[in-house]
Amino acid sequence: MKILAAGDLHGDTRQVEKLAERAKKEKVDLVILCGDISDKEFKTEGMVGPFLKKNQRVILVPGNHETIATADFLAELYGITNLHGYSVNIGDVGLFGCGFANMGPTPPLREREIYEILKKGHEKVKKSKRKIMVTHVHPSETLIEKLSTFVTGSSGVRDAVKKFKPDILLCGHVHEASGIEEKIGKTRVINAGREGVVVEI
Repeated sequence: MKILAAGDLHGDTRQVEKLAERAKKEKVDLVILCGDISDKEFKTEGMVGPFLKKNQRVILVPGNHETIATADFLAELYGITNLHGYSVNIGDVGLFGCGFANMGPTPPLREREIYEILKKGHEKVKKSKRKIMVTHVHPSETLIEKLSTFVTGSSGVRDAVKKFKPDILLCGHVHEASGIEEKIGKTRVINAGREGVVVEI
């Protein structure tokens, strides 16, 4: 499976158009949006449609700039999947996720909540041959965390990675860490960023 992942777009429709064109050119099977799609709930128009016009399947999680209502609205409007607290199987790949963050404009999640949401989603994909975890916030104690002076990582996400051992964790949140890849155990941890990354699994 070939995936284009991106996050922290903050209502930038020009960047979405570029990403949609890239998805088509690289013949990806799935587009994953790792949160902060809008700009504090504003500028949601044109943030999903361009991908669908290129016949791309889209999955998203909300960031700390969206409420669950906005994420659910986008999912219902475009017939796509909001992965927050849920899971989906595509072939032999299972995806599960948790949106939001432990800080920001929307009410923050406690670390235990983040872990439990990921645990709930993982339950239905635990037998999948390959697993992808999608979050907005990054794990604590990582290089990604060190690249920001004020955005802390999530111990809940880190605990979930260690427990569920996904093949890949796709996240966002720290703009300065866009495109950074590192590992926790055997899990590839990738900050998708606004420029987007193409990964294969």
